[in-house]
Amino acid sequence: MRKNRGVELPAQNTRNTAPPGRVLFALSLVPLIMVLGNSMLIPVLPAIANEYDLSALESGLLITLFSVPAGMIIPLAGLLSDRIGRKKIILTALALYGTGGLIAGGSALFFAEPYPWIIAGRIIQGIGAAGTAPIAMALIGDLYPPEHRGRAFGIIESANGLGKVLSPILGSLLALIAWYMIFFAFPFMIAPVLWAIARWVDEKKPEAQPSPAQYKQDILRIFQKQGRWLTLSFLLGAGHMFFLFGALFFLAEMLDTRTTFSGIVRGLYLALPLLSLTLVSAWAGNAIERHPSTIKMFLILGTCLLGSVCLLLPFIGQPFVVIALLFVSGIGSGLVLPSLNILITSAVGKAERGIVTSLYSSVRFLGIAAGPAAFGALPSHPLLLFWGTGGACFLLALFAARLLRRPRKIQSKRGHSRLILHTLPQASEDPA
Repeated sequence: MRKNRGVELPAQNTRNTAPPGRVLFALSLVPLIMVLGNSMLIPVLPAIANEYDLSALESGLLITLFSVPAGMIIPLAGLLSDRIGRKKIILTALALYGTGGLIAGGSALFFAEPYPWIIAGRIIQGIGAAGTAPIAMALIGDLYPPEHRGRAFGIIESANGLGKVLSPILGSLLALIAWYMIFFAFPFMIAPVLWAIARWVDEKKPEAQPSPAQYKQDILRIFQKQGRWLTLSFLLGAGHMFFLFGALFFLAEMLDTRTTFSGIVRGLYLALPLLSLTLVSAWAGNAIERHPSTIKMFLILGTCLLGSVCLLLPFIGQPFVVIALLFVSGIGSGLVLPSLNILITSAVGKAERGIVTSLYSSVRFLGIAAGPAAFGALPSHPLLLFWGTGGACFLLALFAARLLRRPRKIQSKRGHSRLILHTLPQASEDPA
């Protein structure tokens, strides 16, 4: 079988086994902690803006200037993880992530005008975040054979979603003490994760790596052969993250200005759209493991759901109706994100997996960065904002329908079966 002509999806009749459950538990804590970096701040952004007389755009920078450095550094973290090992990068990144929290929280506690220092701490946290969940995703691709990746990535995406669900509630609870306690919470939460990764996760010594020039050629070769669907996957991931965090920012502002709910109640309402994402992600991961052919359907259906929500939102002024629509959009993202995870991690060999998954995570972070900034800058142009996003969603769904082909089963000479997903008609392959 020619290599890198399609996407390797869950196989059958294989003797490979998954690592112990505690390994997946430890790795699932990484995206859970990472997502707290943004989601936990969302319910208290209005309070921070009132405390320091910040505009909506300035308060949104607390999200954006976490996500932009993360998006910029992720490819470098992926490259380093390919060469020196993923576990080392994850542990170092978690420590840096906690340090940034201490800087941001300490500045709010000790400085009269702490905003620039909070921004600095957020940038450091973003740099640390670059080496957390994206590299954990690549490590799962290394440790788990194809037939176990669907379930593993469903759990990882569910952990990511669970972090999003818990974070508005946790952020609101910590804000009862003081809003800056959110930043001090990061190092305390990271400590047990550091211990679990160091103790339970074993990684083989990285194999000898090609020269930088050869490495670059390998990456270019991957995108030459599979660039169409990789680019589509990157755009789908960025688009869903753009809407998710932008819509949460929009909802937080709506709940603050149009309701009299307490901080904890606002946190609970903000968590509802994320609950659907979490539950559907877990279900979708298991469904993909049993029936990999559902990936294309999930990508199209989930993105169309999101686009439909975007078309309706400009005409809705009731917070509870907005929450219900965002709950539906969470279902769509819950279908799409686990599907993208398994596509991205199964597309390439282990040697290039770190950099490719990191590029994917990078564009997801850029989507996260752009969401609150766009929703904060365009509140008076809802048709442009929501219909533009909806139109992009339907266009991406159309590309997915035309470019992606249903997986087909091939049989090797040794009796192992494998499913390959093609993007364009190709010559027949020998599965040997």
